[in-house]
Amino acid sequence: MATQREVPDNETTTEMLGKRMDMRLEAVVIPVSDVGRAKEFYTRIGWRLDADFSFENGFRVVQFTPTGSGCSVQFGAKITSAAPGSAQGVYLVVSDIEAARNELSAAGIEVSDVFHAAAPGAQFQPIGLSGRAAGPAPGHASYGSFATFSDPDGNIWLLQEVTTRLPGRIDDKTMTFASTQDLSQALRRAAAAHGQHGERIGKAEKNWPDWYAKFISAEQRGTGVPD
Repeated sequence: MATQREVPDNETTTEMLGKRMDMRLEAVVIPVSDVGRAKEFYTRIGWRLDADFSFENGFRVVQFTPTGSGCSVQFGAKITSAAPGSAQGVYLVVSDIEAARNELSAAGIEVSDVFHAAAPGAQFQPIGLSGRAAGPAPGHASYGSFATFSDPDGNIWLLQEVTTRLPGRIDDKTMTFASTQDLSQALRRAAAAHGQHGERIGKAEKNWPDWYAKFISAEQRGTGVPD
């Protein structure tokens, strides 16, 4: 005989909520019309091919992972009913927007010029419409600089430069870098900020390794430059 589950008290509920199961976004499906053509395109831009499985019933799944990403992209046959090219404005976060754009261009990919949004949401508007201002955001403000490119089906990818995260976006107990390039860029920004710090205090900071570490940690967490 089934019994009614007891409702936990407030203390137990709070404890359960503090131990929620991790749900990691690890794969996003994009719709394509020609699997072979899409596979060639994503190979050309340097993404890692993780899988290409075909089955007798015509189902096929191909998975690529962008460099440094914890989330992969899947496409194939009989994998989605969405119209090819309907994935629009999918974010690819980078630490250096110009370097990312140049890398794609060198691979023969047509990519927009770097721009920033002169009006809210302009980054999602098609090229040629008003709202996009040429060049990176003033001062390379984090989250403010963009570039776009599309795959052969017209799925649009949105490059966004992020250097300093907004508060609360990073776990206080962790500090990670998606790639050695991201770490290198963080060290360069720390070096520049350290020079400005020395000018403010009127002397060189002798314990610069610890200062660099505090700066990079604060930058990831969005808590401001250390004194």
